[in-house]
Amino acid sequence: MTRYPLLDTISEPAQVRKLDRRQLPQLADELRAFLLESVARTGGHLSSNLGTVELTVALHHVFDTPHDRLVWDVGHQTYAHKVLTGRRSGMGKLRMRGGVSGFPKRSESSYDTFGVGHSSTSISAALGMALAAKIKGETRKVVAIIGDGAMSAGQAFEALNNAGVADADMLVVLNDNDMSISPAVGALNRYLARLFSGSSFNAARKAGEKILDFSPSLREFAKRAEEHVKGMLTPGTLFEEMGFNYIGPIDGHDLESLVPTLQNLKNLKGPQFLHVITKKGQGYKLAEVDPILYHGVSKFKPDVGIADGPSGAKPSYTQIFGDWLCDMAAADPKLVGITPAMREGSGLLRFSERFPERYYDVGIAEQHAVTFAAGLACEGLRPVLAIYSTFLQRGYDQLVHDVALQNLPVVFALDRGGLVGADGPTHHGAFDLSFLTCIPNMVVMTPSDEDECRKMLTTAYRLDGPAAVRYPRGTGSGTVIDKKLVGLPVGKGEVRRRGSGVALLAFGSMLTPALAAAEELDATVANMRFVKPIDRELIMALAAEHSLLISVEENALIGGAGAEVARVLEDTGNPVRLLRLGIPDRFIEHGDQALLLAEIGLDRDGIVRAVRQSQDSAADSCTPAGPTSGE
Repeated sequence: MTRYPLLDTISEPAQVRKLDRRQLPQLADELRAFLLESVARTGGHLSSNLGTVELTVALHHVFDTPHDRLVWDVGHQTYAHKVLTGRRSGMGKLRMRGGVSGFPKRSESSYDTFGVGHSSTSISAALGMALAAKIKGETRKVVAIIGDGAMSAGQAFEALNNAGVADADMLVVLNDNDMSISPAVGALNRYLARLFSGSSFNAARKAGEKILDFSPSLREFAKRAEEHVKGMLTPGTLFEEMGFNYIGPIDGHDLESLVPTLQNLKNLKGPQFLHVITKKGQGYKLAEVDPILYHGVSKFKPDVGIADGPSGAKPSYTQIFGDWLCDMAAADPKLVGITPAMREGSGLLRFSERFPERYYDVGIAEQHAVTFAAGLACEGLRPVLAIYSTFLQRGYDQLVHDVALQNLPVVFALDRGGLVGADGPTHHGAFDLSFLTCIPNMVVMTPSDEDECRKMLTTAYRLDGPAAVRYPRGTGSGTVIDKKLVGLPVGKGEVRRRGSGVALLAFGSMLTPALAAAEELDATVANMRFVKPIDRELIMALAAEHSLLISVEENALIGGAGAEVARVLEDTGNPVRLLRLGIPDRFIEHGDQALLLAEIGLDRDGIVRAVRQSQDSAADSCTPAGPTSGE
């Protein structure tokens, strides 16, 4: 007998809508069990997905998807949605090359109405869709599902501020799974949610407004009385003031409450706001106890849980940064550590415990994080902002205007530089070298190993202006780390291997494959270290001694480190041939990190192949044309 008798009958949401409401708890239980089993085999985001099973079932049961639009925020909670929308068989290759994406993706399914990965975009997108329907004369409901963490971002409130006065027929569902504004209160709360969302309550409110039109003073009194009663019972004052009809909070795991409330809200016009309380990791005790540990998981055994990593394993670049931050903070009381809601992911956990008075988590607010760091720097402190490369894109204006323009000493510790693997194009740090290098006053460094990363962080910290140290996800080559707080000479690279004919100019993570390729090519290898200021003397010396220069970087080719090498050669009028290797001008899909690098030629074999092809092409161009067949 199948383990999932009801789930096995579901291949599209229309089948969920045909189920009796009494069948929905069984479907939710089977779906949760399947997700736990599936993610344990593939890895992926677990806690957040276990927490939204009932909500997902209820949404697809009530709304006519995909005609009605569901817009998920971030996308960490959409695995149940993917299963119910015909992609259950694809979950076996979740986040693998050619398999199902870990996030909603428009090209993957018509039920994925908006591509996401970064936080706090759902309300803006849903408002656009709702007003588009209004312009086109179409009748549909648009639902934005956003978590309490994502609500900390300014964009979410910008969208709420706009939506509340735009007369948009949309629903915002706040999935509150961490710190609830107000706890659910059982049966009474359920009753009030259904009451406030029901047609009779809202019809009475509309009728009362018409009756009181003749008396503004009475109308205002009635409005205040209603707000007072609702304010005592619900936490919705903020959202009501922004123009939304607030409902909740209700238990997001109680389908007997969720379904009728959503049905009532479906029939209401204008901006609606439903507040649901859920629990991350719901139904799996280990994830309930430690939802952070089980947020993003590798393969594991559900009956055992996540095992500790092997002793003696190489430290990750994230760990190296975290250790350096603690050491530098102990040496300098002016250091302040900042993270936009990524304490664990960015390696600040130990720092937050040792130096709580100098630790600031500003929430999902990258723009604020950068300008906040600038304010600290103005007052003589030394801020270090730990942020993923892909998330710094959201604070770019502040980086230019508030930090670089004022030449303030802010250190940007950029984690996840280059291709990150399974999270795919929304999380690849593919553009930072390009968008950082063009900014005046910036110093940009790319460590090739663990020890160099620590030294570069120290170098950046001791500068009198802004600097970025950009390092990849995962571990390095296993280089022994010098624990002293010593820096490097600014703008100076080094030659790591002497060869002939060809010189490989490697930036950051590309040093390891470049050295491997050089063994076959008998090439010179330079560890360039700095993208800006780039080592002009080293480039000119290599150009004088070799016939072909190859720049290699894990960054977009357009405007990256190779472009800086080309600029040096152009400025000096050097005719040496240059071949630039990097990430091509397209978005790279999700998959195993090593396989993705090999696919775009940024591994040992790819470098060797590119050099051989360039040499063959040069030889062909120098070969005189042979006689034609007619001679």
